[in-house]
Amino acid sequence: MEQSTEQTPVTNPPAGWPRIAPHLIYEDPARAIGWLTRAFGFAERTSARHTSPGGTVERAQMTVDDSILTLGLPSIHGQSPKEGVSTMLKIYVDDVDAHYQRARAAGATIVLELADRPWGDRVYQASDPEGHQWSFAQHIFDVAPDVYLVGCTNDNKCL
Repeated sequence: MEQSTEQTPVTNPPAGWPRIAPHLIYEDPARAIGWLTRAFGFAERTSARHTSPGGTVERAQMTVDDSILTLGLPSIHGQSPKEGVSTMLKIYVDDVDAHYQRARAAGATIVLELADRPWGDRVYQASDPEGHQWSFAQHIFDVAPDVYLVGCTNDNKCL
């Protein structure tokens, strides 16, 4: 691969990308794109969609505000979480109450009901049709960790 001889500053990560970009595995990426758009308000970067010669969506990029996630078919990168939950993604939104209503109306399985949490977030957790866990939050007040951690235990008593 030939590199340009012009001295253009390279940014790391590339422009428009965060330092951490999750990649989620879906057995049906096209269906996941539609559902994530309807339920959570994500948008696909259609210019970045990878399709097979037969038209199957193999990989895609989605955005939510200033963040990016990629998704794709099972591959060397991993398998679908249908065998069990292995991750959860936390996303801050501007109006978590409206977001919760939208997700519920789209058929999201609500894992943790919308509520104010002691660390200052109003949050709910949902599962998508293939089992990925999503936590959506809106930060509503500031509190020092030494205040909200009093009484918290490993069995989620501070949720």
